[in-house]
Parts: sequence; structure tokens; C-alpha cells
Amino acid sequence: MENSFEEAIFNIPRDRPMPWFLKQKDNLTALHRDLSETMVHKKILRKCGGDLDNSIRSRFIEPFSTEDYINSMEDITTRTKIGGNWYKPPIENKTSGKPISRSNKPQARAPFQCHKCGITSHLANTCPKKTRIDEIEIEKGDDKKEKMIYILKKVILSLLKKKKYQINLL
Repeated sequence: MENSFEEAIFNIPRDRPMPWFLKQKDNLTALHRDLSETMVHKKILRKCGGDLDNSIRSRFIEPFSTEDYINSMEDITTRTKIGGNWYKPPIENKTSGKPISRSNKPQARAPFQCHKCGITSHLANTCPKKTRIDEIEIEKGDDKKEKMIYILKKVILSLLKKKKYQINLL
């Protein structure tokens, strides 16, 4: 009798909450007649496993009846995955009548295309038509103000060409 209580651990696929809880309560009261109902409930809940035990105890502030514990246990086990072994073995692959043939050839990729100019020989990060500020050549005789104006005009013109706006620059 004592071994049956000690070995009993709640398992959702195998056990249903109400018969399991009542059987454990009967076994425990037969072994220890002097235990109070709250102690019986605590010992039974320890057999449920950590997550299920904790979730059932968190529902109650003070000791409740056996019926309340069973109802909460049924509610938790049916609505959540707490307390169960939810491991599913992998499904074996079913072989169809046709064998699958795969070639070792790499699949041909679509030709890559530059997103800036539309040419298929290069990508946008290496586009030769991309104007960069550091690549603009400036004559050596100009002062700093004229250089900045020239650079700004070039950059603004390139931006306006992309946006298709027209503006008159000085």
C-alpha cells in the first residue's frame, strides 16, 4: 500500500485527474489516519510534479476541499501543457512510389542586376555611375568656397536627376 502511493506520479496521457487524485487520497488516508486533509492534499500535490503542483497551489490562498483541487487540476491539465510529457516521436517519412532524383548541379541563378542603373553586369554597391563626393575632381586653382559650391551643385544635380525634379541653380 505504501509502495503504491510512493510510486504513483501523475502522468497526463496515462492518468485522469479525478480518479488518480481520489485513489491517492484513499491510499494516503489508509496509511496515515492522523493526517489532516490539508496535509493529504499537500502530499498528493507533491506527486503531481513541480509545474502542475505550483500552478494548482497558486490558485488557492487557503486550504480548500478535495473537489476544488480536482477541478483545478482538470482545468489546468486540459487547458495547458503543464504537467504532461508532450514529447512526440518524429514521424517516419513515408516513401512514395516514385524515387526522388536530385542532381548535383547547382541551380542556375537569375542574372543579377544593378538597382541604380539597371545594367546586369554589376551590383548597386559597385555601380560605376554612382557619383561620390570624394571622387569628384576639382581643379587645383579654386578656393574652398568655390570647391564646396561645385561639390554641392554636383550632388544636388545627381539627387534631382534621380527624383526627376527641375530646379535652377545659380
